[in-house]
Amino acid sequence: MKHPNVHIIFLLLLTLQFACAPMMKQPMKTSEARLGSNSKVYKKMQALPEPKEPVVVAVYKFRDQTGQYKPSDMGANWSTAVTQGATSILINSLEESGWFVPIEREGLANLLNERKIIRSSRANYNTQDQGQDQGQLLPPLLFAGVLLEGGIVSYESNVLTGGAGLRYFGAGASGEYREDRVSIYLRAISTSNGRILKTVHTSKTILSQKLDAGIFRYVSLKRLLEAEVGFTFNEPSGIAVQEAIDKAVHALIIEGLLSNLWEVKETEDLSTTAIKDYLEEKETNAQTDYLGFQSLPFRSGIKLGLGGGTMIYDGDYPRGVLSPAAEISVGFMQNSKLSFDLGIGAGILSTRDFFSTVVQYTRLNIMYRLFNYNKTTPYLQAGGGFLLNLGDDPFGEQTWTGVENNGFVNTTIGYEIMVTQRTGIDLSAGYYWLFNDNIDMVRQGMYNDFFWNLNVGVNFYLGK
Repeated sequence: MKHPNVHIIFLLLLTLQFACAPMMKQPMKTSEARLGSNSKVYKKMQALPEPKEPVVVAVYKFRDQTGQYKPSDMGANWSTAVTQGATSILINSLEESGWFVPIEREGLANLLNERKIIRSSRANYNTQDQGQDQGQLLPPLLFAGVLLEGGIVSYESNVLTGGAGLRYFGAGASGEYREDRVSIYLRAISTSNGRILKTVHTSKTILSQKLDAGIFRYVSLKRLLEAEVGFTFNEPSGIAVQEAIDKAVHALIIEGLLSNLWEVKETEDLSTTAIKDYLEEKETNAQTDYLGFQSLPFRSGIKLGLGGGTMIYDGDYPRGVLSPAAEISVGFMQNSKLSFDLGIGAGILSTRDFFSTVVQYTRLNIMYRLFNYNKTTPYLQAGGGFLLNLGDDPFGEQTWTGVENNGFVNTTIGYEIMVTQRTGIDLSAGYYWLFNDNIDMVRQGMYNDFFWNLNVGVNFYLGK
């Protein structure tokens, strides 16, 4: 090879290209202080209708009740996993929503002491001619009709972890991810009778990602090439707590409206898009498990599939080629992980020089979907059927000459992507092993004929 290091240079260029993404955001100097970031739920709260009258609420303490410390691989870590200032976040969220008037209760002792100091100072400097100056009296404190309680109740580390990597000749790249989860409970209590008016529960995942690439290779006897690049992304736990609290306040407002705990300014605002979106989200959430996967089948019970692709012959003749194929299938019990799939297909099995024939097959498979509750899912099929060899010209004068019946067993691996609630794109690859060795009219060797089937199709789901 005239240029033995060309592939090394190529891999190095790929590594540098991979590095462009983090370098674009790499800080080159210190930044100025800025206003705090709003969570993704903030816009949803701003889209809520206006209240008839804001509700005065009191928050004494919104605690971290998890007792969770930051996970560490290096030993004990006494830093808490979540913020201890959740009360301040909740008060800010209540104020920004426009639906509540929060009053100071967390620092109530400080507030009362300051009021005592004011009264004492006024009394000391009150002149004799003023007599009983009523200016010494401070206005009364606001009292709340609703008390808000709750806290950060759980923090789970490593709920989902995973990664992938590839290394070849000392060059490669890898990626890892981890998901944590924080959960919030918030309840509204009537201060007049102590009744719990409404309780809401929200959670937020916290994502951490790591991507890196590198090369470690001797390019000659005494020359070593080594390069590394990578970056990590850790979603701030404080922002995650803020978003979960904003979501809890957003949910509490709408739940209170639906329960007639408070009222909107205009009655027709009850039909706004914001409330409809919340009700749809609540319905979807009832069908979702704790990992975020849908707990009810995404597919209905009956499926009609149409597909096309190619067949690849592998038998006694050499040099099999890609030939066209088509299939129609009907599936039953598709709303369970195990289901049945009946298919009828036709195609051409051929080689480049020696052999070509039209075949028609009927199969019955048992299908197993790994994630039947998701929009996208891989699946496995296994079963068997019969194949008819129709000859090279099935529509000619000698239509049925050479027709033979061949039993087979088959296995298929596939992947389905639901593009709508009733339509899915299906990608599959199947292996068909025949019970005899005469599909190509030649019997030789110790192995029977077989063929591969690559298929791209559309599935239509009928019924609910």
